[in-house]
Order: sequence, then C-alpha cells, then structure tokens
Amino acid sequence: MNRPRETPYRDELLADNSVHRRYEDGREEWRRREDGTRVRWHDNQGASGTDEQLGGRIIKRVHSDGRVTYGRDIGYGRTVWGRGETVLVNRTSFGGRMGVLLGGLGLVTLALTAAQLPPEELTAEEEEELRQQQQQSAAQNSSGGGGDAGGGGSSDADAGGDNGDGGDGGDWDSSDGWNSDDGGGWSDDDFG
Repeated sequence: MNRPRETPYRDELLADNSVHRRYEDGREEWRRREDGTRVRWHDNQGASGTDEQLGGRIIKRVHSDGRVTYGRDIGYGRTVWGRGETVLVNRTSFGGRMGVLLGGLGLVTLALTAAQLPPEELTAEEEEELRQQQQQSAAQNSSGGGGDAGGGGSSDADAGGDNGDGGDGGDWDSSDGWNSDDGGGWSDDDFG
C-alpha cells in the first residue's frame, strides 16, 4: 500500500447555482450540474470536461480531449484517484471535516485498501451496468430506501496540474439534482 498525497478543497455555492471549487494547491474549478448524473466543469488551467456519477461510488471524468479517468468516493468527504496516489479531502462539509480529523489521526491512509481503488478502465458494458446501479440507488433513495451515495471528480496533469487528482465526493441524490436542505440545490458534499 502506498501513502497517498492528500489535497484538501472547499466549495462555494455561487448565485447562479454553480459551484466554485478551490483546492489548497491553487487549482480552481467552476462546476455546473448538467443533469441528474453529470457535472460540467472547467478549471483555471484551461482544462474542461464532465464528471459522471456511476454506481459503486465510482466517478467517471471525461476530459474535453476525450481522455477518461476514474475516481472512487471512500466516505467522510474523501475521494481516491488513480492507483491510490491521491486522496482529495472535502473541507466544506461535515464529511470533509471528519475526513480531516481522520487524516490528523493518520487514519486516512490506513483505511485505503485495494478494494477502495477506482478502476483503471471500464468497458462500455461495465459503465452501463454501473449507470443502472446508480439509477436503482437513486430510485431507492427517492422512495425512502437505502443505497449508496457518493461521487467525486478527477483530473490528470492537464486538467488538474498534478497527475491524477481533481474533485471530491460526497452525498448526492441524483433524483433531485443538487441535494440541499434549503432548496438551493447544492450539497457541500456533492461529487466532483
């Protein structure tokens, strides 16, 4: 097991219901929900693309040049990218604060297992199966049932400037767009 680099970030809801994400390493992203499972983004380094929440807490990032990367939400506002080189920590929300607390105790990296790593690649059939899982989970959540939630974003050197990291994950109910208690449409933990 390798020791991942942690990159904290904070989200700010803007007046137009888009989100400005600021990473502590200086990167910035502007994010807007496209539909129930996709977020369109662009960053301060000239990259852009879409993030899609799949089932199994997997996030697919498609860059404007066609490259695809995957991440996995591992809970407490943490998302792992690549082969575990990077863990993004959401400091906007309770989950993110818990992730920071766990990190302070040295538990972020101890909890990282091979089962938590995102896939390196998926076939079109595997992606479709994960989309179906996500739709079932969203249907269960909207009817009061359980299910997995989560997400994140990712990027690589061109999109994020540091070899395979990007957005973070959190709770997302794709049945109502941005999940929010105040009706504003944004959850502090929304995936990236």
